[in-house]
Amino acid sequence: MKRSYSAIAAGILATCSMSLMAADVDIYGKANLSAQSSDDGDGSYTEIKSNASRIGFKGSHQIDNDLTVVFKAEFQVDLDGDSEKGKSITDRNQYVGLKGNFGEVLIGNNDTVLKQSQGKVDLFSDLNADIKHLWKGENRMSDTITYKTKKFNGFQLGVTYVAEDSVDGEDATSVALFYGDKALKKSKVYAALAFDSEVKGYDTARATVQGKVAGFTLGAIYHSQEEVSSGKEMDGLLISAKYSINNWALKAQVQTADHDGGDDKSGFTVGADYKLAKSTKLYTFYTNFDMDSGADQDYLAAGIEYKF
Repeated sequence: MKRSYSAIAAGILATCSMSLMAADVDIYGKANLSAQSSDDGDGSYTEIKSNASRIGFKGSHQIDNDLTVVFKAEFQVDLDGDSEKGKSITDRNQYVGLKGNFGEVLIGNNDTVLKQSQGKVDLFSDLNADIKHLWKGENRMSDTITYKTKKFNGFQLGVTYVAEDSVDGEDATSVALFYGDKALKKSKVYAALAFDSEVKGYDTARATVQGKVAGFTLGAIYHSQEEVSSGKEMDGLLISAKYSINNWALKAQVQTADHDGGDDKSGFTVGADYKLAKSTKLYTFYTNFDMDSGADQDYLAAGIEYKF
């Protein structure tokens, strides 16, 4: 714990130093806590849960007209106090890189481009219905180099290389082609096609699309994965829908995971958000997972999210 706080203190001091050198630095974060009734398969219980709450420092420093240094140091903070001793603060995306006419190169700890390709289709990211609970591929990897081209007619290519990091290790790659704006503010449609090769022992493929139709925001992801060591395969589909009216956003999504041998898993979630301000929302959701070979799971929650 002391080392974690020391690391953050060092980060703050480094940020202040960079500010003096004319770097453009932002301090940002998110506090997300929910009160919920949870059933992981062994019976229900109540809990207060911190849902990927975080704090971070990010910014840039322009070297000349064609070259800029970019950096980020982000930490997850467990605000519910349930983490193990010394693990209440953990690393998230942390990197430094260069940006220019050639695109952008980042080196450090980062989400693979396949993970990034989901955009905002997963309407319950960081909660119990997060797509990572049924699928592989939601990987934040250390020892990475990520390159993204500049956008051309809305298209952008991204590649993540994961270094072996040891004599017995295996390197891996993640590749994605993006189209449009994931926030759907600069384009009417967002789409992506992504592939992982031997990332955390899996070959994975994903196709993602999202757009707005008659007041609804509709999205879908097709997912396929194969465990490299065993050859076991799984195919999955996620469909999400959101409808906003005044300060309310009504949301629903379903997700499937069909494994070799008939081990089928599925989940559905319904929920609602109420926006108190641009920075703050109240929310509620209900999630159910139906597991062929395991116990079913249920989650009912209400929470608050504050971004700064």
